[in-house]
Amino acid sequence: MLDHIFDYLHFHFTIEAPIVLLILVFLEAVLSADNAIALAAIAQGLEDKTLERQALNIGLVFAYVLRITLLLTATWVQKFWQFELLGAAYLLWLVFQHFSQEEEENHHHGPRFNSLWQAIPVIAFTDLAFSLDSVTTAIAVSQEWWLVITGTTIGIVALRFMAGLFIRWLDEYENLEDAGYITVAFVGLRLLLKVINDDLVPPQWIMVSAIAIILGWGFSKRTLIKSVAEEPEKSEVSK
Repeated sequence: MLDHIFDYLHFHFTIEAPIVLLILVFLEAVLSADNAIALAAIAQGLEDKTLERQALNIGLVFAYVLRITLLLTATWVQKFWQFELLGAAYLLWLVFQHFSQEEEENHHHGPRFNSLWQAIPVIAFTDLAFSLDSVTTAIAVSQEWWLVITGTTIGIVALRFMAGLFIRWLDEYENLEDAGYITVAFVGLRLLLKVINDDLVPPQWIMVSAIAIILGWGFSKRTLIKSVAEEPEKSEVSK
């Protein structure tokens, strides 16, 4: 495993490097939409906007360290199907936990946290589970460690930005949280299929298309927040 890491640390710059980097960043952005919704929904379990931002910031720092570790040991990790099985089980457990709880008035029925430090490891390990599915794609695009790590660095920054947007959108769109967890289920099932039989895994374009359709449904219905507040005003006018 150490030999693989040292081989990975050779620096080569080619004319194609900027193009490969753009491809890696694009893949990170496309494949991170479902991840961003999941992390935003998890952060909402703190029920405090300041703590939610702190949890995402600190959680993604730990997630970044775990991602880099995963990339540097990818060849070794891929030899053990147990890692993918654990990742699949963890993601599917999150989905089960979400849909098994009763819906509340604020539409959030994900995990609840009493403190910031309860949410941080959940955010970090959720991102790691998603990374188990995307690390193969990243390495297939380029064997240059600095390109992959640079793409990952930009990707984690983009993920933080996207998660921040989704935290706001989760309050605005009624079906978005459910849509996000359905896409989490897709990723979990994909990891599970890789463990059972790699030939059963659907192509990446099918996954991306399915996620896009589900997210389209998630953005299809706005939450009616103002209707209750406007009710007293209407009654006063009628008087």
